[in-house]
Amino acid sequence: MYLTHLECPRCGRKHDAGVPQNLCGCGSPLLARYDLAAVAAAVEPERFGLRPADLWRYRELLPVTDPACVTTLGEGWTPMLRAPAYGDQVGVDDLLVKDEGLMPTGSFKARGAAVGVSRARELGIRRIAMPTNGNAGAAWATYAARAGMGATIAMPLSAPAICRRECVAAGADLRLVDGLIGDAGRQVTALVAASSGAIFDAGTLREPYRLEGKKTMGYELVEQLGWQVPDVIVYPTGGGVGLIGIHKALGELRDLGWIEDKLPRLVAVQSTGCAPIVRAFAAGEDRARPWADARTVAFGITVPAPLGDELILAALRATAGTAIAVDDDELLADLRDFAAWEGLLLCPEGAACLTAVRKLRAGGWIRAGERVVVLNTGAGVKYPETVDVSGVPVLPR
Repeated sequence: MYLTHLECPRCGRKHDAGVPQNLCGCGSPLLARYDLAAVAAAVEPERFGLRPADLWRYRELLPVTDPACVTTLGEGWTPMLRAPAYGDQVGVDDLLVKDEGLMPTGSFKARGAAVGVSRARELGIRRIAMPTNGNAGAAWATYAARAGMGATIAMPLSAPAICRRECVAAGADLRLVDGLIGDAGRQVTALVAASSGAIFDAGTLREPYRLEGKKTMGYELVEQLGWQVPDVIVYPTGGGVGLIGIHKALGELRDLGWIEDKLPRLVAVQSTGCAPIVRAFAAGEDRARPWADARTVAFGITVPAPLGDELILAALRATAGTAIAVDDDELLADLRDFAAWEGLLLCPEGAACLTAVRKLRAGGWIRAGERVVVLNTGAGVKYPETVDVSGVPVLPR
């Protein structure tokens, strides 16, 4: 066990990692810290290739001590696919897509759920509750069932129907809310407060271990590139845990001496219908103001007031990255074009990243010859409405 403590990135206060923790007293999410010198002495990066192809191959850099508490469905080690046809169209010769749609629950949320549920199980938590835009709730409900834990999931009524079905199938207590994720969050806060400690709040960044699962995307893409980093990583950003996690992973790899000092430029992609991070980044602000009347077809990034706004903005600035918003019509067009040229149906959030790449290359922010990695965070088949088939002819019998 190389986990030493939890740390507040805002005020610097240290917290005990041996008991369940939510936010710091100052209101900031907590980050898990490890004895990286001991990790470096215990394992070399070449060893990971000899281990099973899942995220638990990085166990020295994960927070679960007891192997009996590891709750797994084989998550992790998703493919990194080259996209030469689309890349040629947009002027990015070295374009790669890391396809998280092949995770057990059809999205990258399985990473956070696997590690978060495993650590909750180790800490003696018996029931979790969380608000969700869909995929996270489906993943946490599934892994909670796998661990023998209870789960209460609050989800906007407009979330993808498949996600609510996944929650029900996993035996979760599903609660639909006529509103956005913030409205679902208020329902969960009230439920947890009334439970006298029987229900643990596992909402986005309200516990520290979902982030630890998500950061393994960063470890994997670097290992898959032969322990080299790309020039740019493009990430769809709602709550931002994946982007924060990848930045954390890259920092840990640098401190371990396994990669060089120069980090990839991180790009946060949002919708023009919900872009609080883009607005704050452009204004040079450290916090994001809530976005009014948020709406986009990329439902997973419909987060008007992300709790991790400070950490997202800090990661972008620390890596000389940027934030960009794209229109729904454009991302849907790129989704269809990419499927036709590359044979892979992306989720709308992943497609938004393609639109961002196209725009950033056209504007010169992405330079010729740079290696660019796009994260497709979910399976396109979970969003059938993104492809219009109304014009397909029906043949007579």
